Order: sequence, then C-alpha cells, then structure tokens
Amino acid sequence: AEETRDAINAANRALPAWRALTAKERANILRRWFNLMMEHQDDLARLMTLEQGKPLAEAKGEISYAASFIEWFAEEGKRIYGDTIPGHQADKRLLVIKQPIGVTAAITPWNFPSAMITRKAGPALAAGCTMVLKPASQTPFSALALAELARRP
Repeated sequence: AEETRDAINAANRALPAWRALTAKERANILRRWFNLMMEHQDDLARLMTLEQGKPLAEAKGEISYAASFIEWFAEEGKRIYGDTIPGHQADKRLLVIKQPIGVTAAITPWNFPSAMITRKAGPALAAGCTMVLKPASQTPFSALALAELARRP
C-alpha cells in the first residue's frame, strides 16, 4: 500500500509539468518513445519471449502493435480541442474545454504485456495526464523495458 501511495504521489508531482506541455510537445515525446520501441523491437520481443513464452514472431508483432498505439495517440493528442455547442437560445453557446484530469491508473494483464500498457498509457499521456501502472506480476520486465525507453531523452 505504501509503494502504491508513493507511486501516486510521484505521478501527482509530475503532473503540473506534464500538463503544462503543449499537445505538440507531448506528441513529440510520444513519437520519440514510438521510435525507440521500433528501434529496439527485436530486443523487446526477445525479452517478452523469455519472460512469458510467447513465440518470438508473435512477440515481435506485439511490439509493433504496441508501438502503433503510441504513434496513434501521439497524433490524436494534437487534435484534442474543445467544442462549441449551440445553446437553448440562438444567442447562447456552450463551451466544452478538454483538459487533463490528473493522475490515471492501469492494471495490465500478462497475455499482451506491451500492447495493453501502451493502449492505456498512450491516450492518458497524450491528453496530458500522468499514469501509475501495475503490470502483471508474470511480465514485469516487459513493463520495465517500455518504461526505460519512455523515460529516455
């Protein structure tokens, strides 16, 4: 429980700086993560195979699939706009502002250890939220490898 609180507190401390980045800046960071995942696809796949037994060809496919979520949400994050909705009177409008809500959390399964992480982290990070992630206990190294690539400058 203390470890979880520490992780949430760390994500909360990181939130103001991450939230303050423009959507384009966040997209550039996510794009760099995507590029690193593809650059290290063979190593990530080999790690996944050793960790949970997925055949190497399938593991390599999963890394590509996982990276595609990061690429997709990096681009979608640049299109997060608010909405203007007609009101109940002709001279009235409702304005919807889309903004980061705070720290998000995810618990991911063992069977798609990389894809389920990026599918959850991609939209949260693109939207300006920080995230605490608890990977499956059977596949912690896949998660750590992705985190290591994500934190690289």
